[in-house]
Amino acid sequence: MWVTGEVLERIDWNEKLFSLKIKAAVEPFIAGQFIKLSQIRDDKRLARAYSVVNPPGSDYVEILAVAVEDGLLSPDLQSLNPGDSIEVTPKATGFMTLDEIPQGVLQGKHLWLLSTGTAVGPFLSMLLTEEPWQRFEKVVLVYGVRLAKDLAYLDLIKQLQAKYSQQFVFIPIVTREPFDDALTCRIPEAIQSGMLQQKAAIEINPENSQVMICGNPGMITESQNALLELGLTKNLRRAPGQITVEKYW
Repeated sequence: MWVTGEVLERIDWNEKLFSLKIKAAVEPFIAGQFIKLSQIRDDKRLARAYSVVNPPGSDYVEILAVAVEDGLLSPDLQSLNPGDSIEVTPKATGFMTLDEIPQGVLQGKHLWLLSTGTAVGPFLSMLLTEEPWQRFEKVVLVYGVRLAKDLAYLDLIKQLQAKYSQQFVFIPIVTREPFDDALTCRIPEAIQSGMLQQKAAIEINPENSQVMICGNPGMITESQNALLELGLTKNLRRAPGQITVEKYW
């Protein structure tokens, strides 16, 4: 089932990275979930999943995407302007949500959000709700990209830093050029070397840490292995742990 949405705004972060704000009859969703966008081309439906960046309760949905040169849908999405239409699934889905994190004694005090590229989107949606700030003493957002121009929503992140100055730690990672106060190694290497913990001034351990990972499969696998070496375990509904993951493609 699909509903027709209207593009309210397109934000171009660089020549390929962009966001779309879309007015559509989307049902209430949970921060961290995704919707699908679709177009009909040559009598065939093309559909792709995109995480919702804005928090629940908004009267629109916002997605963050990269226009891939040979992509079937993303180049067309980047060409959309305010007033254009795009088909949207009315119901969001996905399990990369804070509902999946154990509560009570198993929760721990610190929430780590590890992301690469556009996978920062679901974490921003979470951070714009009250839940992480009410449940955790510290929240660490790690945002890895290749180039500084690939960092989106920096102004929003700065607003969160100002609002939650005692709780929020932001660690950008830019691997191919220097950037203000950013780490330059990949996320798994930062975990293994201890640089990530040192930068955050917070230890990662099974007693105090919950870690959510979203991004490219290689980063997820390597980061998870690094966390397993620190004694953390995968978080499963039948066996609660400290590592929750969602592969982004």
